Amino acid sequence: MTFFPGFERRVIATSGAEIHTVWGGSGPPLLLLHGSPQTHVMWHKVAPRLAQSFTVVLTDLRGYGDSSKPAGGGTHEEYSKRSMANDQVQVMRALGFDRFAVAGHDRGARVTWRLAVEHPGVVTRAAVLDIVPLPYSLLSNSFATEYFHWYFLIQPAPLPETLIGRSAEFWVRGRCRERDGITPEALAEYVRCYTADAIHGNCEDYRAGATIDLEHAGADGDRLVECPLLVLWGRESTVGRLYDVMDVWRRHGRDVRGQALPGRHFIAEECPDATFDALQAFVSAR
Repeated sequence: MTFFPGFERRVIATSGAEIHTVWGGSGPPLLLLHGSPQTHVMWHKVAPRLAQSFTVVLTDLRGYGDSSKPAGGGTHEEYSKRSMANDQVQVMRALGFDRFAVAGHDRGARVTWRLAVEHPGVVTRAAVLDIVPLPYSLLSNSFATEYFHWYFLIQPAPLPETLIGRSAEFWVRGRCRERDGITPEALAEYVRCYTADAIHGNCEDYRAGATIDLEHAGADGDRLVECPLLVLWGRESTVGRLYDVMDVWRRHGRDVRGQALPGRHFIAEECPDATFDALQAFVSAR
């Protein structure tokens, strides 16, 4: 299945990876970043509509999809959200965009947050979907139970890689379910891309989240997201049920607005109309 008919495709080399990039439409640039264990395809219900107003750019994060998958290890710097954010800046520059809006879901939302904090002159508007910052510092029994994979994936290699590798499709199907609006075609693409190298990249992404990403966030000091920040979350998601999402995010941005959407975690796939409406209005605002 072709998910983005009429869009162009290119692999763009950055200083640390090769990033599979898809783009189309016209107008101001809007970068869309995916979550785990997905690819840029998670935006297939929303991106073509946004492309009627914006030049929409979708990428596979390093370690995911058809992008390259660095070895990682050590300090996990290669999978820090800083490194992933730098990839996106370089991709957008290669396409001719020095400033752009960005929206990210799940892991992509964590990259979006780092982009907005560390590149304030680049990011014009930022939207984060269904996350709160620094979740390891907001630990609760309910969070640890429902987000058990946060603690499983960070275990030293090759433990999670070996166990998931026994049935990668079983793992992906357990994370991405039909009830979440994920189509059979999208699911097949997520399974196709979840190779042994991608499993390792996925684990390294989470290992970075529990180590070097915390160091980078801790070094922010008083730095906040300076651009307008939109926060969207699923009313029935773990994030929506366990946290006062807006209260958490207002500690990290100067101009924060947001709303709960009628769904669970994968809101761009479960409630694409509401996601489109919110992003269209936010990115179009002056």
